[in-house]
Amino acid sequence: MRDKKDKEKTQITDDPVKNFEKWKRKYNKTKKRVKQVQKTTKKRDYEVERETIQKLVNKYSEINPKEAVKFSDFPLSKKTLKGLHEGQYRQPTEIQRQTIGFALQGRDVLGAAKTGSGKTLAFLIPVLECLYREQWTAMDGLGALIISPTRELAYQTFEVLRKVGKNHEFSAGLVIGGKDLKDESEKIHRTNIIICTPGRLLQHMDETATFHASDLHMLVLDEADRILDMGFADTLNAIIENLPKTRQTLLFSATQTKSVKDLARLSLKNPEYVWVHEQAKFSTPATLEQNYVVCELHQKVNMLFSFLRSHLKKKIIVFFACCKEVQYLFRVFCRLRPGISVLALHGKQQQMKRVEVYNDFVRKTSAVLFATDIAARGLDFPAVNWVLQFDCPEDANTYIHRVGRTARYKEGGEALLVLLPSEEKGMIAQLQDKKVPINKINKKWLPTARVCVHGVCVFTVCVHFGWDNCRALIPSMGHHTWARHITFHFFHFSLK
Repeated sequence: MRDKKDKEKTQITDDPVKNFEKWKRKYNKTKKRVKQVQKTTKKRDYEVERETIQKLVNKYSEINPKEAVKFSDFPLSKKTLKGLHEGQYRQPTEIQRQTIGFALQGRDVLGAAKTGSGKTLAFLIPVLECLYREQWTAMDGLGALIISPTRELAYQTFEVLRKVGKNHEFSAGLVIGGKDLKDESEKIHRTNIIICTPGRLLQHMDETATFHASDLHMLVLDEADRILDMGFADTLNAIIENLPKTRQTLLFSATQTKSVKDLARLSLKNPEYVWVHEQAKFSTPATLEQNYVVCELHQKVNMLFSFLRSHLKKKIIVFFACCKEVQYLFRVFCRLRPGISVLALHGKQQQMKRVEVYNDFVRKTSAVLFATDIAARGLDFPAVNWVLQFDCPEDANTYIHRVGRTARYKEGGEALLVLLPSEEKGMIAQLQDKKVPINKINKKWLPTARVCVHGVCVFTVCVHFGWDNCRALIPSMGHHTWARHITFHFFHFSLK
């Protein structure tokens, strides 16, 4: 039996055709085996991504800000570039062009630029690229921390981050006052990017056991001068003490004050100074037309009503000195019905109401927003035509930030400052020292609309609401005396 099989084998091997077929089958088996080996040795996705990241990192040293005409000229990840394109961000501004290169290289940056120059993207892009470079995941915890002076600015920054960073897999959170602390505490330890206000962040550092920043890679201080002006210096110092020393820090401000420089010495290491408009002729945008008018105290409400009646198709922000003044005049003008939508934004509102007002004003094409200085820093309201300052600002820096809500990103805008005769000399001198070009206009050129009173106390109509608010305006007059002299009435007005 065995001899028969051996004979058949010798016959097969001696036959050239059968021998070829046998060789072909063996070859095909070997080929399949090789393909299987190649499949198993194919590079995995994370390895390919790591090589892509390394190629980008190798290009960081070749960045030339002068040649960066588009965002695609920077060595940015495809996910970030896609987010910029979808968010309609095409060309970098000067502060972005000069800052992004240093930030990508891992250096600390102290940046200063005029309001409306695009500082938000100047730090959001490096934040996204830093975490992408480290292949950060939700399990890695907090990687970047962005501190803003106000809830509104933090909310706006968060919305920009959602647009630009939506193609990345990072988790981001908005940590501000007015929200449920317990709900934030349950999620904060899984958040990669936190945008917050100083007080709320320090509260979590003190009270939330699961929150830590030991792996933090990047700290951003946005509108640092405003944070310090609002009295958060001690809070900020306490926060910085709880952060790792081996981090990258980006500090941005519209003005460079002594307190900002002191903070920079505390938080930055060998920073790159980016002062975009240091040699500029003026400290406000060239496309902004600025005027002021001198007006008696009892004529200011008249003037404001006249102004609104003559600008019904415009988008206007009116700045006041305090929350109570905003509350009172908002109710007054809602009853007067000037013919334009009136909104109010101030610090005594609940957080949900503030967000609602912010979004409402952003959507409207014509409206007037009565606001305190919480709307004066960093907020980007699109297409604002006018900024009117009903009360004299505290100083020239406050004036610059207020008028910065219009004429943003090289668009046009107009600003009007209302001064009392006693305020003119000192305020104009400060503005001239700060290189602010402002012209005086004669009051007679303003439209005049007088709203007449017919012997009715306005405080009776509004249940004496806001008399405490108005003492700051007319401290020398009695309550009902001022009511008889006031130039408006809730139910009837006539133009004269």
